[in-house]
Amino acid sequence: MKFFDNHAHLDDEKFNDDRDKIIDKIYKDEIDKFITAGYSLESSKKSIELSRKYDFIYSTCGISPNDIPQNEEELWKMLSKIKKLAIENKKVVAIGEIGLDYHWNIENKELQKKAFIEQIKIANELELPIQIHTREAVMDTLEILKQNPVKQKGTFHCCPLNRELVKEGLKLGFYISFAGPVTFKNSKNANEIINMVPKEKMLIETDSPYLSPEPFRGKRNDPRNVKFIAKKIAEVKQLSLEEVANITYENAIKIFKIY
Repeated sequence: MKFFDNHAHLDDEKFNDDRDKIIDKIYKDEIDKFITAGYSLESSKKSIELSRKYDFIYSTCGISPNDIPQNEEELWKMLSKIKKLAIENKKVVAIGEIGLDYHWNIENKELQKKAFIEQIKIANELELPIQIHTREAVMDTLEILKQNPVKQKGTFHCCPLNRELVKEGLKLGFYISFAGPVTFKNSKNANEIINMVPKEKMLIETDSPYLSPEPFRGKRNDPRNVKFIAKKIAEVKQLSLEEVANITYENAIKIFKIY
């Protein structure tokens, strides 16, 4: 059995003391591949460095809505550098994470939208999928995706358990990536959302080092815990763990074009 964690942050400072040891443990524990995702210019560079060092690690690069500069001119310069990174590094498999976040930032909504749209353009030019971060911004996220079609589609990373987002996201051709919150005891509609997503559109992720699934909630997360998300999906969809592992692995290989 092998698993593919399609979104983690092994460049995070929480791994500074034992990163190489953890990565070794991850690979030995059936996590055959994982993506360490960029969310800023610096983290994108670090993610690429990790993907160069390890054959089974891939990377994304992008500027998240929580990391865009407040100056528009600075933003365009930063996005130019992101594009250059994606062009020069073959193990960059998506532009992301990108999107909108109105939970932490509401004063710069228009700049967030501009950054999101521009990075969709970069992804389209480079024939790459995108990884979408959306929080408390469902309608604006969907509107942008409808008005700015993404050629290679992509994923709703750590997809919020929102019926409208999942329904419309699937209509647009995107994959739904489930993370630790589907295992939380207070996650009321997790089962319903899992059942909404057809097998051919399911992905799993940890968003390490954040959002550890039960039974490790509150502790540092890492890609080994992707098995607990797969287990939850297996229970809800009445599949075996191996079936979920295989389905989500093949889906990740397909969307990120890893062969």
